[in-house]
Amino acid sequence: MSSRDALHDVIVVGAGFTGLSAAVELQNAGLDVLLVEARDRVGGRVEARRNGLGELIDTGGQYFCDDMVEVCRLARRYDKTFVETPMDGEFLTQPPLSPADVERAYGQSMAIRHRLRALPLDDPSTALSVAGWLALQPEPRDAKAGFQSMIEGLWCMPIEDIPAWHLAETDRRVTNKTTELQYILRETMYSLAADLGAGLGDCVRLNSPVTRIERSAESARVVTAAGIHKARHALITMPPSMAAQLDYAPALPAPLADALGVWRSGTVIKALLRYARPFWRDSGASGMVAWRDIHGLFCCDASPDDNHAALVFFIAGPIVRGWQGNDAEVKSRILARLTVALGPEAGHPIDVSFRDWTDDRWSGGGYGDLITDPTARDAEDIIWAGAPPLHFAFSDIAPSFPGYVEGAIIAGRIAARKIVEKSS
Repeated sequence: MSSRDALHDVIVVGAGFTGLSAAVELQNAGLDVLLVEARDRVGGRVEARRNGLGELIDTGGQYFCDDMVEVCRLARRYDKTFVETPMDGEFLTQPPLSPADVERAYGQSMAIRHRLRALPLDDPSTALSVAGWLALQPEPRDAKAGFQSMIEGLWCMPIEDIPAWHLAETDRRVTNKTTELQYILRETMYSLAADLGAGLGDCVRLNSPVTRIERSAESARVVTAAGIHKARHALITMPPSMAAQLDYAPALPAPLADALGVWRSGTVIKALLRYARPFWRDSGASGMVAWRDIHGLFCCDASPDDNHAALVFFIAGPIVRGWQGNDAEVKSRILARLTVALGPEAGHPIDVSFRDWTDDRWSGGGYGDLITDPTARDAEDIIWAGAPPLHFAFSDIAPSFPGYVEGAIIAGRIAARKIVEKSS
């Protein structure tokens, strides 16, 4: 009997870290799993490409820290090399501030963030947008600008569009005490996804975009360009904004369809600039730069070693649309900013590589999705409940580190264990 004729125990839709982690968990439980993925690779919003020097670089999700224990365990299991992000030196802001003023402004911005995290969900101000809530806070304008740049840089979305209650709920699940920029993997984060996919064997089907999902009380049928696959359960692990666009037959229950429809992807461009040497260290700079005059710009040292000097430059949130253009224009704007911040040598990289995730065909935009409807407070619970035999899981609804690789791993394992329980 062919794969198309077989009745699988579970079909997993989407081979990002959520789908990969779920498939591994399901397979380890002895279930027959088929994993279908639209792209020609696994990894989802984590990917790697060759730069102009032929070096394999992470162009998607990349950073992690000791507090992200599941990522660390997986990386050690697959013998990955942890590279500590160089952070010695001065953290610069543009326009410039003195080190004392940088520390003061950062402390005030973090105070705002901690206040939002602690906000009781029955507080009337949670119904406001984050921008509306921020306007009520007592800190000076510089501190509020720093907070806005921090949030739009992290979540890749304008604070006018994010409900205060949702950011409070999401941000307090990001519990790291160590900076999330602590490590990269020398072999790339994408290599970890590739190893997970390879371990699943021939149950992975790439280049198989799903066009329709049908369900009955007993089974699900997943229609792809390659054919129809049937299973007792289907687990959809695409980002919620993309899962909402699938064709379901019969239509999903209205509360579930609405819960999937309230999410939106952010916007982000990631650039990696390779230099002949880490020149910024000559003047005592760390390579870390935040811009106060334009929200959502951030740069840091991404050198795996002194022989591969690199800066990673993020353009995130509402400013992205204004930065988009041909590569030469984007490169020119980045180099102009870096030259002012770090000196003339910043204008002469030996390679510049870009990845614009905005409007990505299969993941929709930034590194994560956020709820934009202020009334959708029960959306996550409704999505977790699903419409059996259809189940849903994404990093964005993980109980820990939503929007991160860590959250994706956790969400995938939770969903898999629920399916295992229903199958026993």
